[in-house]
This record gives sequence, C-alpha cells and structure tokens, in this order.
Amino acid sequence: MSLKLSDRKPVRLQTKGYLTVYLSLSITIILSLILALYEGARIGAVKMKTECVADISMNSVLAEYSRQLYEQYGLLMVDTSYGTGSHTIVNTEEHLRNYVQKNLELSLPGKVLGQNTMLGMYCKDANITGNSFASDNNGAVLNRQILAYMGADVIGSLVSDVEENVMTLQESGFDTTDVDAMARENQEEIDEIELPTIINDEGEEEQVSLGNPADTVNSNRGIGPLNLAISDRSQISDTVVNLSEYASHREKNKGTGLNDDLDMSIAKRALIEQYYYEKCGYYGAEMEKSLLKYQMEYLAYGENSDYANLGHVAGTLLFWRQASNMLYLFNCGPKVEAADMMASLLTAVMLVPELKELVKYSILFAWTFAESISDLKILFNGGRVPLAKSDDTWQLGLEAMFSFRDYDGGDCGEGLYYKDYLRMIVFMTDFNIKTQRLMDIMEMDIRKTSGNADFKIDHCLDCFRAEIEIGTSYGYGATIDRVYGYEE
Repeated sequence: MSLKLSDRKPVRLQTKGYLTVYLSLSITIILSLILALYEGARIGAVKMKTECVADISMNSVLAEYSRQLYEQYGLLMVDTSYGTGSHTIVNTEEHLRNYVQKNLELSLPGKVLGQNTMLGMYCKDANITGNSFASDNNGAVLNRQILAYMGADVIGSLVSDVEENVMTLQESGFDTTDVDAMARENQEEIDEIELPTIINDEGEEEQVSLGNPADTVNSNRGIGPLNLAISDRSQISDTVVNLSEYASHREKNKGTGLNDDLDMSIAKRALIEQYYYEKCGYYGAEMEKSLLKYQMEYLAYGENSDYANLGHVAGTLLFWRQASNMLYLFNCGPKVEAADMMASLLTAVMLVPELKELVKYSILFAWTFAESISDLKILFNGGRVPLAKSDDTWQLGLEAMFSFRDYDGGDCGEGLYYKDYLRMIVFMTDFNIKTQRLMDIMEMDIRKTSGNADFKIDHCLDCFRAEIEIGTSYGYGATIDRVYGYEE
C-alpha cells in the first residue's frame, strides 16, 4: 500500500529554552561580580594611591630643607618661612597640599586630550596636625639632629683630655682660689700700718712713701687682662650684635610636642661638645662664614661683642693662671728667698721692719700677676702654657717682673694651647645655656646668606604629622594620617 504525498502529516519540531534562561541569569551574576570586583579594585587603588601620594608629598616637603643650614651646620630642617620672612607652618601646609594635588593630576598630554582615569582622585584637604621645631624642649630637637650628624664620628682623646684637665683644675682649686682677693687683703694690712714722717723742704710734716716695688706691677691691674695680653687692639674683632634679635633673647615658636624628647648621656654630650669645635670659630681660628668671630667664646659667656667675650676669657684665664702660679711660686724656696731679701732691704731702709712679711707677700703676689699676664700673652700668641708650672716652665725672674709688659710671649715648651683652655671653659658652661647660644650663632650666620635675612631657628621644622583627605568623582574617598621626619 502506498501513501500519497498529500496524505503525509506535518511534523512539529519542539525545542527546550532552559539553556537560554540559564545563560542570561549567569551573565547577570557574572557581570555583577565583575562590576563588584572592578569597584573593589578602584577602592583599593584609591587607598593604595593615597598612601603613595602621601609618601611622595610628605617626602617632598622634607626635601625643601634649608640648604644654608645644611651646608654650614650639617642639619636637615625645613625653614617654614621659605625665605619670605613670613614664619608660619601654614606655608608648609600649602606646600604639602600643592604636592598632593600635583601628584593626583593628569599629565599634560592627558589634560590636552581630555582623558580621565578610573580613579578620578583629587585633594580635598591636607593639614599638618603635629610638628616639632629645632628649639623645642630647650633645644632637644636641635641636639638630636646634631647627634645624628655626628653619629659616624668616633669620640677621640680630645674629649677625655678636656675632662681630665677640668678635673685637675678643680681638684687643685685653681678655679676657686681668688688670688686678687688675697692680694687686696694683704695690701689693706700694709695700708693700715702708719709709716714714719719727715719734715719736707717747706717745713711741713710729711709721711714717707714706702716705695714698695710691687706697686709698679700693681698699678697696671686696672688696665685689664685682655689689654695687657693683647696690646694691639686692631688684632681683636670689633663685631657687635643686637642680641634681642636672636633666639635666646626672644620668645620662641613652639611645636606640638611631636618627637621632641632626647635621652642625653655623657657620651652624647661629648659628641655635641665635639660638634661645637667643628662648626664654630674662636680667637686665632676664626671662620669666614661667621658674624661673631669668636663663637666658642660666645658659647661660654654670651656677650654681645667679640671684645667682651674675649675679655671674659682673658679674665678667667688670669684667675686660673694666678692660682696655679701662686701655688708654684709660694712653694719655690729660691724665689721666696729673693722676695724676702728685697722686702728686708726695703723695710730696713724705711725703718718699718714690722712690714717685712707683708711686703714680701705683696712682692710675691705682684710676681704671680706678672707671670700670669705673660702666660696670657703666650696663649694668645699661639704658644703653650702648662696647667701647673715648674722651674723649667716659669718665665719671669724677679727683676723681669717689673718690665712684664715688655715681655713678648713665647712658649713654655709644654702644656696646653689657648684652644685647650677654651675647651675647658666651654665644657664647664651649663649645657642648656650653650644650646641656646648655639641657636643664636646659627641664626647670625644663616642671616648673612642671600635670601635668609629673617631666618629663625625656632621656625625650622624637624618632623610633622599630616592628615591628608582624598576625594573622588565617584562619591567616596580616603583619609591618611602619617608622621614623617628626617629620622623617621
């Protein structure tokens, strides 16, 4: 049996749609995941870039350290006035804010082409919330930087030698024995004794002059030790400064207490003492960069002129040298006998034997003074004088005492130089006072350089805390808080 073509029934093809629905649902989920991951990546990228920008920007602020302060004193600090004369931390905030924004901006080609990034970041704000300046905590911040600079130096024998010399000086009582007071007391006793009288040519009664040879020397005491030691005034710097303009004499700017502590040990103080001698000049070793030429002398005495500071050093040296020389002279038998013989002859002629001992000691005190002035001449001329004299290092004989001003100085052949005595004086000066005066010296010298006429050490930034707030064009942002400094 055959079927006709017309008898065939059409066949309906049926297909299932579950694959298409599944694929549509999967794509939605996948796209959601991709978008979530993209958004998460963007948020993470914003945070990461915020950290990178903060690091770059805060380091850029620190890179603007005062070049003159670094070149002259080896210290890394930001002058927050930036040479403008306007001393405020706001200047540094503006610099920080500018650095943050510059690091978030598109490059020049990107701006020209109108491109954008997936982050769309911009600086909402940048604030400095904490800071420390050089003068904070009585200069602890400054001293910490000095120690960082001196960290590679090895403390040599110089510091131990200074300590040993100071100990010898103090144990011998040279820094407390006032020979001038003893000489004045001796002279007062001489003056209390009434001398014989004679009838002069006019028939009047007149008291005989004792004619004490010590008076020839003592008449020069009022001239002053510096003028006696350095007769040519032109050799002494005539620089005078107005101290009211400098750090130790004005109310200083203060930080917030950020990282301004310093644990000071004996070794650290020794390093700082060594720093003084590397960076400061003194008589005979002046520095071209300096305003006050005798900077070490200023650390010790803080007067407003080189002459006054050097005068104080001369006075201290005379005080020490008289104590030392008196100790030797009064225990030197031959020299005491020579003074005794001169006193015996004088008082015998003047018929006042009761004055013999007093006159003898007045001669010895005058001899001590003359020898001490000769010591100062030696030191200021670059020679050596030992702390304690001996027969070999004593300079003036009894007769030479009377012409001590003509002694041109020389060298005792052994002992300490002027700089060694000066080290002792500075070493014995209060540490905090020296720190304040060192800040004065730094200000004096930096102000001599171009563009730094208003430099102030108490506005020099050592470290700072910054809070940087970043926004994006997508409605969220990031905030970061960091502390940066030269030793962080």
